[in-house]
Amino acid sequence: MAKPVIITCAVTGAIHTPTMSPYLPVTPSEIAASAVGAAEAGASILHLHARDPDNGRPDGRPESFMSFLPRVKQGCDAVVNITTGGGLGMTREQRLRAASAASPEMASLNMGSINFGLFPLLDKFDEWKFDWEPGYLDNTRDFIFRNTYADIEYILKALGQEHGTRFEYECYDLGHLYNLAWAVDQGWAEPPFFIQLIFGVFGGAGAELDHLLHFHRTAERLFGDSFEWSVLAAGRHQMRFATQAAMMGGNLRVGLEDSLYIGPGAKAKSNAEQVAKIRTIVESLGLTVATPEEARNRLRLKGADRVAF
Repeated sequence: MAKPVIITCAVTGAIHTPTMSPYLPVTPSEIAASAVGAAEAGASILHLHARDPDNGRPDGRPESFMSFLPRVKQGCDAVVNITTGGGLGMTREQRLRAASAASPEMASLNMGSINFGLFPLLDKFDEWKFDWEPGYLDNTRDFIFRNTYADIEYILKALGQEHGTRFEYECYDLGHLYNLAWAVDQGWAEPPFFIQLIFGVFGGAGAELDHLLHFHRTAERLFGDSFEWSVLAAGRHQMRFATQAAMMGGNLRVGLEDSLYIGPGAKAKSNAEQVAKIRTIVESLGLTVATPEEARNRLRLKGADRVAF
């Protein structure tokens, strides 16, 4: 029988800015409520970033995360997954501070450096809610999202080995799968590996079915039966690729970090709305949705009682 589908919800991220949607969670209360709502709708993993509550700018300070993490834990039993990608321009140490302080069950880990182009979004807006937004997006014309081999080693050892945190390995391109295989060969990571295949980000692999099939076949060759895989696709590709992943026996990720929409031209009013939609699709395919406990068991997580929040 097919395994239950693990739904990850990426609640706010560091890509979209407040001007782009009035529904983007920004304050600690908004992030906590949106995360809990997504869990109630069926998400078993919550991928979390923090933002400055005054202007919505991505914020990597541990105290910003701690302003909502206890509320999320109290409000649901979902697995909390904290970013180590942070916001554009943060140093490696800044990106790791929150996860190191919280010692979560899971954290994201980007498996290679890429161009990460957000500047095309500038053309969609004439006015901005906050002054920082257009500059933040425009800076990506001359920006490399750095994830060197030294960075990967540092994060795997500092967070994985010291805290027992396991990772959502984010792979934006084919070479990122080979980077993960190399890290495994060094003895820095142990199975099962939770591999997030990412499509549709400008600078990474395009959202084409052939790419998904090739990425999946490559992961099978590299990792055999020692991995779980999930798919996220940016923007308008979100639901189509999530559905395809479920049909192929994989897992999936939705959320306002990845897309602000629920359908063509219609903005999602909450993360829960996106989770509920993909859950309906998954169940209509005759599949079931994994509970947080099922996700913990399959990914061999340390448990919510061993985090620092």
